Amino acid sequence: MTAPTAPHVPVLLDEVIAALEPAPGTVIVDATFGAGGYTRRLLDAGACVHAFDCDPDAIAAGNEWSETRESPPRLVLHPRRFSEMVAALAEAGLAKVDGVVMDIGVSSMQLDQAERGFAFSNDGPLDMRMAQEGESAADFLNTAAEETIADVLFQYGEERQSRRVARAIVAARPLETTGQLAHVVRKALGHRPGAPKDPATRSFQAIRIHINAELDELHAGLAAAEALLTPGGRLAVVSFHSLEDRIVKQFLRDASGAVANASRHIPAAPPAFAPTFADLGKAQRAGEAELARNPRARSATLRAATRTAAPARERRAA
Repeated sequence: MTAPTAPHVPVLLDEVIAALEPAPGTVIVDATFGAGGYTRRLLDAGACVHAFDCDPDAIAAGNEWSETRESPPRLVLHPRRFSEMVAALAEAGLAKVDGVVMDIGVSSMQLDQAERGFAFSNDGPLDMRMAQEGESAADFLNTAAEETIADVLFQYGEERQSRRVARAIVAARPLETTGQLAHVVRKALGHRPGAPKDPATRSFQAIRIHINAELDELHAGLAAAEALLTPGGRLAVVSFHSLEDRIVKQFLRDASGAVANASRHIPAAPPAFAPTFADLGKAQRAGEAELARNPRARSATLRAATRTAAPARERRAA
């Protein structure tokens, strides 16, 4: 294939590829296409890839690859949310796949483009929409009740002073730019220049997760992967903060039948279903060499598992 050089460095790339074990003829879903870093390596290994992304910019860039013009194509791009992968693949004539990879959260390209409004490092419009449609961050912050904003900051950003920040946001309305929001949050929390972490980080994370329904999407995507993977198929999920990793860890724990005992004196109850995933292994994180190349990998966690032959559990609605 001839694809342009990736504009960012995919996190835990070697570990993800090792977990998926791509080979000629295998069919793998890249649920979060982005700049296509994982997809490139999967195609190089001979796999066929169905890649999903709700961001029109990512799909437009992917369509420029010559690989999409092969007949039959080994790369099929789906401009949809990855929670819709079961329906999308059924439309493409596929009921099962050999692997699914997810790289959860915002991409490097989105963060680095000030006009997308995901970060406060460069001032830009208060947007944060991955799909570039629907309610923006500005829409939410300028119209939602103070209590609603506080709940979002606490639930998705684990901001302990969420009520104070929400009160400051409402008092400062209307907000139009990322710089304005960052200033309001810093002032509310007492920003100290030179501190290791900007106090606005948690609020920006929380608002972004809310605007894009990211945790609901993750729940639905994991269930979709369980339904799609063939026996022996591989799931690999890279997450970047504790909320995401907690969901992935709990999903795999439940799916493997690893239910903790309420008491060591009571025998473990048999699982209510045959385990759908096995070979969980340990969570993997970036080594020192990768961290030196790509500091953004510092918070990344990879969890992988192998699909058993047991029927998938009932899927939750997307």
